[in-house]
Amino acid sequence: MSLGSAIGAGLFVGSGQGIALAGPAALVSYAVIGLIIVSVMRMLGELAAADPNPGAFSYYVGKALGPGAGFMMGWLWWIQMTVVAAAEALAAAEGLHGLVGWLPTWAWAFVFMTVFSVLNLSGAAHFGELEFWLALIKVVFIVVFLCLGAAYLFGWLSEPSPGLSNVGELMPHGVGGVAAALLVIAFAFGGIEIIAVAAAETDDPGPSVTKAIRTIVWRILIFYVGSVLVILLVLPAGDDRLESGPFVGVLEQAGLPAVASAIGAVIVIALLSSMNVNLYGASRMLFSLGARHMAPRAAMRTSDNGVPWLSVLASVVVGFLVVPATYVWGGQVLDKLLSLVGSTLLVTWLAITVSQIVLRRRAERDGTVLPMKMWGYPYLSWLTFAGLAGIVILGLTTESVRGQIISTSVLAVLLCVAGTLNHRRLQL
Repeated sequence: MSLGSAIGAGLFVGSGQGIALAGPAALVSYAVIGLIIVSVMRMLGELAAADPNPGAFSYYVGKALGPGAGFMMGWLWWIQMTVVAAAEALAAAEGLHGLVGWLPTWAWAFVFMTVFSVLNLSGAAHFGELEFWLALIKVVFIVVFLCLGAAYLFGWLSEPSPGLSNVGELMPHGVGGVAAALLVIAFAFGGIEIIAVAAAETDDPGPSVTKAIRTIVWRILIFYVGSVLVILLVLPAGDDRLESGPFVGVLEQAGLPAVASAIGAVIVIALLSSMNVNLYGASRMLFSLGARHMAPRAAMRTSDNGVPWLSVLASVVVGFLVVPATYVWGGQVLDKLLSLVGSTLLVTWLAITVSQIVLRRRAERDGTVLPMKMWGYPYLSWLTFAGLAGIVILGLTTESVRGQIISTSVLAVLLCVAGTLNHRRLQL
């Protein structure tokens, strides 16, 4: 499910946008953020293995920094997941409209939101089984894509290899372009943290999350960095396909148009898989907020098969609102949705990092045995924090990114204040 969430619009749509903004420097950016994510996930694994909870990082942030911070983290991540799910429904709708037509983009988005809302109401067992196969399709596709891209670059296909001719200026749009790309790239890795949310519904949460985190983070890093390297080497700078469809563009450039057409269908499946998982994560986070008195108690209402149905319905609202918005404004809606999420992910990762540092210190003070530990604590934890803080500072120096970071920070502060007031109300 973590693979299902992380391999979605951020990779298939956002990767080309990141390259267009940052140029060849995007490869370094992907590698740096990928390594930061590996570190963050290890920290999250330490927390989740020791104390599994459906509230995941919201719960851990609350334990470490107080109920106001936990309230903020839960609601901010819920907003983020609902927006991401809407973006992926819309990206899949645009993809399918381009492949077969039949319905306009907004109508396809409505169909997808309806079908996957019903699927999320059907129960975790059937949902998890389906998601396993959908995620497997994505993994096989990326492996095939990497193999075909490498074959083209090595000159093993009929089309001549471009070699390194497409690698131009390192930062064609300067530091500002790299800063703008960083949030797009951050969005690409978003969703992998859902592993801690899903672990709470397994039979043996501690060992499950430990095993999953140990095996999944390096796969994500290889898939992302490998894909970006192939795209960067195959497609020339300024190619329109970088932003419209980099994966299809690579296969077309390699002289494989038939494969490119088939891949378009796989990308639609991949986006729907990611949307499906993100709706699941959003609903479980809202359920956890209700259980901790941070959301209306109605969020805890479950059906006979154990699904928090009101939380599911609340989590699909944004996706259904995207339908009329797309009808009115068209393709601009997807671009806006993609630009909204990067800064919220930075808040999530910073909060996980700080919580791990605080709770690890408490565990060592109390002599608590931890089934999974962060590497190189406390040095690597603090280095990860410094890396994330550096990205935020870089973003604040760039006009196109500054507004997004400031607005997310203001929202986080307001949610934290609301959470503190809510906690005080409960204590009366």
